[in-house]
Amino acid sequence: MKRRYKCYACEPPCKNATQHAHMCQNAIQCWKSRTRSAFGEEKVSRGCTTSPDQLPLICNQNTLGPRKRAVMHVNIICCSKDYCNDGDFPELPPIVSDEVTRLSADLSNTFKMTLAILGPVFVIGLMAALVYYFMTRHHRKSIMASRIKNDPDVYLVNDELLRATSAGDSTLREYLQHPMTSGSGSGLPLLVQRTLAKQVTLVECIGRGKYGEVWRGQWHGENIAVKIFLTRDEKSWKRETEIYSTILLRHENILGYIGSDMTSRNFCTQLWLLTHYYPNGSLFDHLNRNALSHNDMVLICLSIANGLVHLHTEILGTEGKPAMAHRDLKSKNILVKSDGTCVIADFGLAVTHSHVTGKLDLGNNPKVGTKRYMSPEVLDESINMQCFEALRRTDIYALGLVLWEVCRRTISGGIAEEYKVPFYDVVPSDPSFEDMRKVVCVDNYRPSFPNRWASDPVY
Repeated sequence: MKRRYKCYACEPPCKNATQHAHMCQNAIQCWKSRTRSAFGEEKVSRGCTTSPDQLPLICNQNTLGPRKRAVMHVNIICCSKDYCNDGDFPELPPIVSDEVTRLSADLSNTFKMTLAILGPVFVIGLMAALVYYFMTRHHRKSIMASRIKNDPDVYLVNDELLRATSAGDSTLREYLQHPMTSGSGSGLPLLVQRTLAKQVTLVECIGRGKYGEVWRGQWHGENIAVKIFLTRDEKSWKRETEIYSTILLRHENILGYIGSDMTSRNFCTQLWLLTHYYPNGSLFDHLNRNALSHNDMVLICLSIANGLVHLHTEILGTEGKPAMAHRDLKSKNILVKSDGTCVIADFGLAVTHSHVTGKLDLGNNPKVGTKRYMSPEVLDESINMQCFEALRRTDIYALGLVLWEVCRRTISGGIAEEYKVPFYDVVPSDPSFEDMRKVVCVDNYRPSFPNRWASDPVY
């Protein structure tokens, strides 16, 4: 049986044979070593080998005397006597410049390899992002150019032009997310520097109503319509702005929206709504001035129905559009374009509904629609205001009355009726709610059709 030895053992740092040391019993060999890290830090240690399997890793078990190994930055001395690993630790050869150069070269090569791997990935990613950006931009410009070419009345505006600058450079969307007040209340934003209103020159007043006035204005060399609300109608202005700001609302038969702003003229607060301008004015004005051909009638009726279908339809998706009900559809709230088609306007009483969430947004406007165009269920107060389908049906009823107005002014058999509003023959010019309820709900009266329509092949 091979003899066993006693050895000193300690972990770094070891100063001498006894400091921070303990005894190692039943050892096959004793050893002491000095190592140097890649950064030049040296450590010393003592220990013993108690298993034959460890000898090839540290010392050769057939070596009877001290044996010196120097493999790069390690120097180990092994011995086979009791406490033979005391005394000084073995020395390492001095660091030569080649090793420093080799170490620097290794670090440099590692950096170069990392750069060689990550560099192309970064460049390819950057190029892909640039290609995607320019392709998206080109596609957007192509769509805009196509829309302008196909419909000269479509006026597309740049998002930057719609920024309303206030204290803190707020945008219109930020205004809508905070409470607003009229008059001298602090809820009004401080309009400073360039605002949307300051870019517009008012040219002429083209209409007046209970809500305020409509002006023809000039904005960047183009004619636009400026609807100026009275401060008491701030809720209507805010509601229209919210509706017009809805994603995917833009449609060829929905009035084109440019922007909204609040400004002050002659110490009076004004609420502006800027939209596309149509010289023909409202359908009410157009029918008063002109008799229609069959083709004119079809264009007008189909375009109004087309716009109402878009309004009533919910578009699903991450940037979809809720279903909407107008609630104040009438000939005065429909504008006539230069090509003879129409657009639906005035969304101050509109409601929105999402089938996904089931949410019905009635807005915060206590006003009701025009009494003359109210449906029977509204007049007899049997309508369920929490049911969106019921609200949508009131638009269909009003649409029927508008189509009646249009058809009356269409030349049939060489004759076109004088323009009249619905129920002109049974209620006064400004009927009350009770007047309309009696005629529509109690008497069940509806506008009549001329006899000649029955022999007209178009009708």
